[in-house]
Amino acid sequence: MKHWTEHQKGLAAVFIAALLWSSGGLFIKLVPYTPMQISFFRCSIAAVTFAVIFRGSLLQFNKLSILNSFFYAATLIFYVIAMKTTTAANAIFLQSTAPIYVLIFEPILNKTSLEKANIITIAVCFGGMILFFIGGLEPGQFKGNIFALMSGIVFAALFLGLKKNNKKYQQSSIFIGNIIVAIICIPFLSTLQEIVFTDLWKVIYLGVFQIAIAYAFFSSGLKRVFAVEASIISMVEPVLNPVWVFFGYGEIPSITAIIGGIIIITAITIRTIQLGRTLFGRRFN
Repeated sequence: MKHWTEHQKGLAAVFIAALLWSSGGLFIKLVPYTPMQISFFRCSIAAVTFAVIFRGSLLQFNKLSILNSFFYAATLIFYVIAMKTTTAANAIFLQSTAPIYVLIFEPILNKTSLEKANIITIAVCFGGMILFFIGGLEPGQFKGNIFALMSGIVFAALFLGLKKNNKKYQQSSIFIGNIIVAIICIPFLSTLQEIVFTDLWKVIYLGVFQIAIAYAFFSSGLKRVFAVEASIISMVEPVLNPVWVFFGYGEIPSITAIIGGIIIITAITIRTIQLGRTLFGRRFN
C-alpha cells in the first residue's frame, strides 16, 4: 500500500508539472515584451528560484552538463520566439516533435539499426508537421514555425545529452542554462520602455512556477513512476497549452494545426506506450 501511495504521488507530481508547463504559452502571449526581454526575466527569476530550491546540487557539473546547458538555453529562447511569432498551437505542437528527432539520432549515436516501428512513427509525424506549413499563414508565422521546429530539435539534443550524462549533473544543466539565457538577453533590455507590475508578475510567474517549480515537481515525480508514464502524462502540456491561450488570449488555432497536432501527439503516444511495454517486459521476464 505504501508503494502504491508513492506511485500515486509521483503521477500527481508529473501531472502538476505538465499543468504548469502548459500555462507558459498564455503568459508569454500576454506579456508585451519582446521574446528576448521575456526570456531574460523568465530565466533570471528561474535561476534564482532554482538556487533556493536545489542549492548545493547545482554546483555539480562536467563538460557534458555544460553542453547540455547550451541545448537547454537554445530550447528556451527558440520556444519563446516561436510563441510570440506564431500561434500557440503551432509553437507547442512543433516543439513536441522532439521525441521524433530522438528516434532518428539515437540509433546514429549508438550505432544501432532504426526499428521499423520508429520509421513508421517518424513518417506519420512528418506528415503531421507538413500540415502546419500549408494553408493561410499570417506574416511572421512561417518564421515562428521554423523556430518551433528548431526548439524541438535542440530539445531532443538536450534529452540525449542528459541521458548520456550522470543524473547528478542534470539540475546544474538546467540551472546554468537559465543563466546563459539571461546573459544572452541582457543587451535586448536597452529597448525596454517601462516595467509595470501587471507585466512583471506574469514574468515572475513564468520563472518561479512555469520553469523552476514545474521542474521540481517533475524531477520528484520521475523518481516514483516509470519513464513511459511520465512521458504520456507530459502530453498534457501540448494539449492544454493552446486551450489556455484560446480562453485567456482569444487565439484560435487553424484546423490544419489541430489535425497536425492530433496526428503528432497520437503517433508519439502510441510509440511511447509500445516502447514502455517492451522495456517493462525486458525488466520482468
